[in-house]
Amino acid sequence: MQRVVSQKFKRALALATVAAAALIAGCGGGGTAQIDPFAPTRTIIFGDESGVILQSGKKYTINGKNAETLQPDCRINPVWSQVLAGGFNMVFQQCNLDYIALPQGIMSAEAGAKVADVQAKIDLFLSNDRFGPKDLVAIGVGVNDILELYRQFPAQSRDALINEAKARGKLLASQANRIANANGRVLVSTIFDVGLTPFGQNERLQQTDIDRALFLNDLSTAFNTEMRLNLLNDGRLIGLVLVDENIQQIVRFPSAFSYTNVTQAACRSDVAIQDCTTDTLQTDANVTQWLWAGDTTLSPSAQQRVGTLALSRARNNPF
Repeated sequence: MQRVVSQKFKRALALATVAAAALIAGCGGGGTAQIDPFAPTRTIIFGDESGVILQSGKKYTINGKNAETLQPDCRINPVWSQVLAGGFNMVFQQCNLDYIALPQGIMSAEAGAKVADVQAKIDLFLSNDRFGPKDLVAIGVGVNDILELYRQFPAQSRDALINEAKARGKLLASQANRIANANGRVLVSTIFDVGLTPFGQNERLQQTDIDRALFLNDLSTAFNTEMRLNLLNDGRLIGLVLVDENIQQIVRFPSAFSYTNVTQAACRSDVAIQDCTTDTLQTDANVTQWLWAGDTTLSPSAQQRVGTLALSRARNNPF
């Protein structure tokens, strides 16, 4: 008898559950929580030349030209910051050729910037503005720190320079954390292995005291590792963009990514990188199949990959 009652109770409970679910659905609810996609109202860029658009519209990569006018066009061969902002239908004032009334991209990156410069830029920003939950703040910096430290060798010891690279990586993490704590939504990227750049490869050939490319790798790794270890790890406010892993994969397996040259700079050495265009390339250089534009700057195809990584992280992170 007890067993029959129990079975009847279970069936009644099941029916009640189904009825309740139907009622909730009828009222606009559902069994699965809906997460609205992140839709920022501003994209703010801090960092170095990798993401810069100059007031002239020039960028630190292979600048493109309009096929009809043959004039430079900043919309062609976008850098990673443009790819990211464009994914949310935003442009920067420095490349507002479509005359959007109020460009919602804010360019606070500058050529040659190091982590300390980004800290100062954030200080300046906060003296006039504030971050909010609809601000997408992206930071790409660190390569110039590695180059600065590298040039202090051998006057400074390897261990001392590695420790300083760690300190700068930690400082970068603190800046990302600072923005997150101020209620912004942050993307921060690792830096590529500077030893893999044309600069690093040339240093390996020209300097024979130690493996200079390996030393640049060690500095880059120390920077990235310390930065990652010190980021806020709540999985919500900060998204990490793994530029280092992506570039390493390309260098290891270039044909798998449709690259034919991953060691040389495509732009001629007698032309400043910001003035490099499709008309000032080395013989046989290719905009889409060469990894590097300059000695330490990425080509447009690599910039597109980095921008796509950042955009994917922004869309998929639970901001």
